[in-house]
Amino acid sequence: MSVLKNFELKPLSKMMKVPTITFFMFAAVQSTVHASEHLIGDKRTIDSSEASKDWQLEQGAELTLDGANARNIRVNDSALIVNDGSRLNEIRATQGSTVSLQGAMVESNDAFFGALRLDDSAATIAGSTLTSHTNFGLQAFQSNGSAKGGIADVFNSTIRGAVGGALVQGNSELHVRNSRVEGTGTDSTGVWFNGGTVTASDSTIIGGKNGVVFTDEYADGDVGKLLLDNTSVEGRSGSAIALNGGHFGAPVVEIDVRNGSTLTGGNGVLLEVNDGSTASMNVDNSRLTGDVIVDADSTAHLSLQNHAGLTGQMHNVASLNIGEQSYWELTGNSDVGALTLAGGTVKFGATDAFYQLDLESLAGNGTFVMGTDFAQGKTDFLNINGEASGNHSLLLAASGAEPVNPSEIHVVHTGGGDAEFSLVGDKVDVGAYSYGLKKDGTDWFLDPNNRAISPSTRSVLALFNTAPTVWYGEATSLRTRMGELRFEPGQAGLWIRGYGNKYNVSDNNGVGYTQNQQGFSLGADMPLADSQWLIGAMVGHSSSDLNLKRGTSGNVKSYYVGGYATWLDEDSGMYFDAVAKLNRFHNESKVGLSDGTGSKGKYANTGGGLSAEFGRNIKLGDDFFVEPYAQLSSVVIQGANYSLDNGLQAKGERTRSILAKAGATVGRNIQLDSGSVVQPYLRAARVHEFANNNKVAVNNNVFNNDLSGSRNEFGAGLAVKLSQNLQLHADFEHSSGQKIDQPWGANVGVRYSW
Repeated sequence: MSVLKNFELKPLSKMMKVPTITFFMFAAVQSTVHASEHLIGDKRTIDSSEASKDWQLEQGAELTLDGANARNIRVNDSALIVNDGSRLNEIRATQGSTVSLQGAMVESNDAFFGALRLDDSAATIAGSTLTSHTNFGLQAFQSNGSAKGGIADVFNSTIRGAVGGALVQGNSELHVRNSRVEGTGTDSTGVWFNGGTVTASDSTIIGGKNGVVFTDEYADGDVGKLLLDNTSVEGRSGSAIALNGGHFGAPVVEIDVRNGSTLTGGNGVLLEVNDGSTASMNVDNSRLTGDVIVDADSTAHLSLQNHAGLTGQMHNVASLNIGEQSYWELTGNSDVGALTLAGGTVKFGATDAFYQLDLESLAGNGTFVMGTDFAQGKTDFLNINGEASGNHSLLLAASGAEPVNPSEIHVVHTGGGDAEFSLVGDKVDVGAYSYGLKKDGTDWFLDPNNRAISPSTRSVLALFNTAPTVWYGEATSLRTRMGELRFEPGQAGLWIRGYGNKYNVSDNNGVGYTQNQQGFSLGADMPLADSQWLIGAMVGHSSSDLNLKRGTSGNVKSYYVGGYATWLDEDSGMYFDAVAKLNRFHNESKVGLSDGTGSKGKYANTGGGLSAEFGRNIKLGDDFFVEPYAQLSSVVIQGANYSLDNGLQAKGERTRSILAKAGATVGRNIQLDSGSVVQPYLRAARVHEFANNNKVAVNNNVFNNDLSGSRNEFGAGLAVKLSQNLQLHADFEHSSGQKIDQPWGANVGVRYSW
């Protein structure tokens, strides 16, 4: 990138270096035009009653202006005090003079000098305004042979000039607090350095072209120093900071940018280094946006520390250090000599734009955030021409889009060294699968042959897999309360039941997860005429939370209605229970991706099922009973098409479940003196799932949700008849199997009959 060089002020600045005697010659000329007064070795105070005139102070004189007006004041080895309400045209201070401005206004039209010029002199400026319509608002110079230049301390003030806000030369200093320094002309500069030191806190520096310009026109070798603390620097049409060498020398500069300071270049450049110049810039706790451009003859060293950040390109930067919790974000191809990471991060910009970073060497430990497009074979690329050392992480952008004929993608090259690179989380999620990284010599590649099911796919398969267990968990609460009906057969009643279940689905098919369900059912039933049948209806709701680890989860909200019937022959103890239930499922998944981002998707579908159980209640002695039973259930869940917002497409066929169960319940009816009956019981059963072909397509990759297999089920419960009209019931169960475990399931309820 070519950057236009800044305007030159060599003739003007050379003229500004003229000996002090020039000032007096100039003053003599002026005195022939305006009334002038000399103050030699005396003290004088003037106010608004004094006529406006030129003043010349010498040999330790002291002049105080209290609300007075004056034109040009020359201060030589003397003191000038300007208080509130005073107005002046120009001030020239030489030979160790002191100037104090408090609430004053200095406005100049001088073609050669600024509103305030300090030659080896000091000024304190508070609550004042310095304006030059033709030059710099403030000039601080060091004369030949002088040990110290001009020093200005500025508080709560405004300094502006058509050529520039302030000019600092040699060993001079400018310290600005809560103030504004501005160049008002089109080609102006906020602050112009020729050596010197400038500190600015809680302030603003603006130039019509460049914010800050460094030069070394006198080849005196002084190091320019700029410290910005919570300060903004802006070049409206040029760079925020520019270093320009010339025929007489090239500047050497130290720059500190601290505590939320900003650098803004109208040309997009925050730092440009030209003509053999040297810059060392430390960014501390600040976020900068813009490019760093260094020409072939110049040198720049950058350091980002303490939560610092820089967003932009870098070209020909000699060295870059990035500390912990600091980052550099590329906005285009860049090149840096030596990159050292101390826990820092390099981001390769937007995930859909692919850049190359060229380094001469890499050291330390850090993270590179990169983007890769498997489908098109495009990627950000880290190219290290020389030695690389340290352990570094690659955080590659995840995507739900499926690669087309993926092949190895080259992401890192080194020229040698012992550096190691690894993927954050060991995988990058791309479409239906997550891919690994492989090393080949001193190069690293994404390997499409090293893959596993991605979290997005896991969430899709889990949601399509969950509906049957949701259905069975809801139906169990009804099935277990059938025992209540046998206390007072033939009576109508109302009931309510709350329940909770936890399921662990094994990772045998790559989709392990846990499901926590909670819900309630309520219903009413009544005898059918004088028969041994009881029929009823129910409604209910449950919510199931899925945890797939790695920040991936899902939720299924189920709303259902159902009907049931039970038949009991008291003489033989034979019974038959049947349940039919229709559900509406609202499914939602939230996916944690390998790059730390997330994705989500949702859909709704309908399902229904039937369950039938046949058994016999066999009475034993001492009010014990045993109840063998067999149960057959079938559930069908509607298929669905949906997508995650990362581009992953999912299509599920109808999900089916055919479940057979055979077992027995053993219990005892205990008659209490109060007339209540307590029925504790134990239950054991063998369960088998027959359905083994529930297909799901993820980005046209077909997976099979196969949860077929057997498991053992155990339960315990307690039914209590408190009175002829009121019954309570509580039940706990546990099962374990090849693919599904139920660590616990519990439900409790009450029935009122009449």
